[in-house]
Amino acid sequence: MLSHLDNAGNPLMVDVSGKSVSHRTATARSIVFLPAEILDHLVSGDIQTKKGSVFQTAIIAGIMAAKKTGDLIPLCHPLGLDNCNVQISINKNNEVVIDCTTSITAKTGVEMEALVGASIAALTVYDMCKAMSHDIIIKETMLISKTGGKRDFKRT
Repeated sequence: MLSHLDNAGNPLMVDVSGKSVSHRTATARSIVFLPAEILDHLVSGDIQTKKGSVFQTAIIAGIMAAKKTGDLIPLCHPLGLDNCNVQISINKNNEVVIDCTTSITAKTGVEMEALVGASIAALTVYDMCKAMSHDIIIKETMLISKTGGKRDFKRT
């Protein structure tokens, strides 16, 4: 059974009133391929453009987006996050790795907040670098882990 449909198949917001409050965390990851002509501008772990620092701007965008998830995804509960941390690095394949970790003590989880934060940070990297090349690929966005709620999850 899908959690966002009632017995008649109509959309609904999940009723969390009967759930227990618990500490919940989630980490999501987006991976962005940047072509060599963009990576050539990588200095001291960041890319500087006419718009400013790419990774620093993407971190701020990811945090702002995670905080607005309830406004962006129709059936998500509006949540006041306890914390949101976005980290950006370059992996051994010269891809940008964006990890967004969210946490809250509440009756519902923060997976969507982490996924939205990582996604918007990746889109911000695209936006800030597209003047150098449009050969940018946002390869994947995935949940890496979550704790709290009915069951924990960890991608292996």
